[in-house]
Amino acid sequence: MTRLTVAQAVVRFLAQQWSERDGVERRFFGGCSGIFGHGNVAGLGQALATSTEDLPYHLSRNEQAMVHTAAAYARASNRLATLACTTSIGPGATNMITGAAGATINRLPVLLLPGDIFSTRVASPVLQELEDQRSYDISVNDCFKPVSRYWDRINRPEQLPSALLAAMRVLTDPAETGAVTLALPQDVQAEAHDWPEELFARRVWHVPRPRPERAAVFRAAQLVKSAVRPLIVAGGGTIYSEATEQLRIFAETYGIPVAETQAGKGALPYGHPLALGAIGATGTTAANALAREADLIIGVGTRYSDFTTASRTIFAPDARFLNLNIAAFDAAKLSGLQLVGDARDGLADLVEAFAGWRGTPEDYRARAAELTREWDAAVDRAYSLEGSPLPQSAVIGAVNAAAAEDGVVVCAAGSMPGDLHKLWRPSGPGNYHVEYGYSCMGYEIAGGLGVKMAAPEREVFVLVGDGSYLMMAQELISAISEGIKLVVVLVDNSGFASIGRLSESVGAERLGTSYRHRDGGPLPVDLAANAASLGAAVLRPESVADLRKALEEARSGTGTTVIYVRTDPVADDAPSSEAWWDVPVAEVGRTTGAARETYEENKRSQRLHLTPPD
Repeated sequence: MTRLTVAQAVVRFLAQQWSERDGVERRFFGGCSGIFGHGNVAGLGQALATSTEDLPYHLSRNEQAMVHTAAAYARASNRLATLACTTSIGPGATNMITGAAGATINRLPVLLLPGDIFSTRVASPVLQELEDQRSYDISVNDCFKPVSRYWDRINRPEQLPSALLAAMRVLTDPAETGAVTLALPQDVQAEAHDWPEELFARRVWHVPRPRPERAAVFRAAQLVKSAVRPLIVAGGGTIYSEATEQLRIFAETYGIPVAETQAGKGALPYGHPLALGAIGATGTTAANALAREADLIIGVGTRYSDFTTASRTIFAPDARFLNLNIAAFDAAKLSGLQLVGDARDGLADLVEAFAGWRGTPEDYRARAAELTREWDAAVDRAYSLEGSPLPQSAVIGAVNAAAAEDGVVVCAAGSMPGDLHKLWRPSGPGNYHVEYGYSCMGYEIAGGLGVKMAAPEREVFVLVGDGSYLMMAQELISAISEGIKLVVVLVDNSGFASIGRLSESVGAERLGTSYRHRDGGPLPVDLAANAASLGAAVLRPESVADLRKALEEARSGTGTTVIYVRTDPVADDAPSSEAWWDVPVAEVGRTTGAARETYEENKRSQRLHLTPPD
C-alpha cells in the first residue's frame, strides 16, 4: 500500500495511462493545464509541484482556453491523447463549461478536474459556493453534467479508483468520448489514504476498431450496387480513425466522388480527381451540385450537422443514406442503413463486399471532374483579388500557400470558417483544423497552442478575427511563456462580419455587429499594439505581396508572430456555395418582408429524409 493524498493519487494515476491502437502505444495525458486557487492549490497544485511522475504542468491564462487547448491537442492526436485541466472552485470551474460543451459536441476527449466545495460542510458556505436550498450536495460543478459524457464527485477517497477507471473508459472509447468531469472537493483532495499499488501500475487502454456486422455489410453492398450516382460524405471520424488511405482506395476502386464536412476536410487531398471539397452551407458548388443529384449518400464518420446538410435542403428528396460510423447514434441519422463500426476497417469491408461491381458510370465521374474544375477557377479568382483593405479570400490564399505541405491552419468562428471550408486547399489530413461543431469564439489561439503541443514538428497558422481575438487573446502569453511558436494572422474588420451579413439578411440591420463609437466613428483601438504588449512579434502588411513576405518571415522565425491585416467589414469576396442555412426570420416587421418570403421559399425545400434504405 502507498499512502498519498487524493490529489497525489490522481496525478500518479494519470501519469501511468497509455492508449494503444494498431500496436502503437503513447501516453494518454500529454500534461495537465491549470490555474490555481483555493479550491485546488493545496490539493492538485501541491501534487503537481512535488510530483516526479511524467505529467508536465502548463500554466494557462483562462480556464475556458485551457479546455480548448486540450480539445485541440486531442483532435491533433486523433483522439489518442489529451490534456487534463484543473481549476479552483467557483468561477474558475464554471469558466470551463463552454470548453467542455465544445469538446463533447466535437466528440473529443478532455479530462476536467474542477475543485469543489468542502465535502464535510464544516464551514459552509465557503468562498465562491453557490448555495442551493434544495440540497447541500449541489455545487456549480453540477452544471457540468449536461456537457460531460461522464461526471462524478469524489466525496470519499475510497470512491476515487472506480471513478478514475470509469473516466478512462469513456475518454478512450471512440463512440462515447467527450468531456469527462471529476469534481474534487478541496478537503478531499488533501486527505491521505492508503492506496493499492495496482492503481498506479502502467495501464494501457486499447482503442478498438470494431467491424460492422457482416449482415449489415451485405445489405450495404446490395444498396450501393443499385445506385447510379453515389456520393461519399467524409466527416471527422474518417480522420480520427486514420481511414484516409482506405477512403482513397474505396473511392478510386468504384469511382465515387468525395465531399467533406468541416471536421473531415483533408480526407482526400486537394487535386485528387475524386475530391469535390466542402459540402453544405459552406460548401463548393461542385459538391453541392452532385449532392442534389445523388441517389445514395455514403456518410463516413459524419454526424450530419445542419451546415453539412444545408439544413436538410441539399440532398434529393428520394436520396437514400448508408452511414458508416463508430457511434450508432450518428449511424442512424437520416433514416440511413446503419454500419456501426470503425471507419478504416469498415471501408475495407465495403471494398471487399463490392467485389464485382463496376462502379459509377464514366459520364458521372467526368461530370464530377468538370464541376470541380469550375470551382477551382472560382477559387483562383478569389485568391488573386487585390485591394485595400485586403480581401479576406486573398488572405486565406496567402496563408494556404505559406502552410504548404506541413502546415496546419486553425480557426473557429466568424466568417473565416465558412470561407476556409470553401476555399482552403488541403494537403491531407491534419492540414486543416477548424472547430465548427460549437463554432466557439476565442478558440483559435488556444486551439493553435494545443495543435502545436501535439504536433511540434508542424507549422501552425492561426486565423483569427478581431471579434474572437478580443474574447481570448491572452493565450498568446501562454505560447510565449512555454516557448511554443505560433503564426497568428489577426484579421481586423472592425466587428462581427459574418453575423453582420446574417443580421442584414434577417432584417436586424447589423445591430451590435460593429466595433465603433456610438456616434459612428472608429474606436481608438490598436490590436497589433495589444499583441505586441503580450510579448508577440508583430508585422503589419498593407498589401497581398507584403502579407506573403510577412508569412515567410514568420514561418522562418523561432517565436510567436502576430501578422495584423485589415479587411473590408462588408465585402463578401468568396464565391457562393449556392446553398442555404436555416435561420428563422421574423414573421412580421418593417425590415423583414422580402427576407421572410425568401425564408419561407427555402423552408419548403427542407426534407425529413424518411425513405427506407432498402
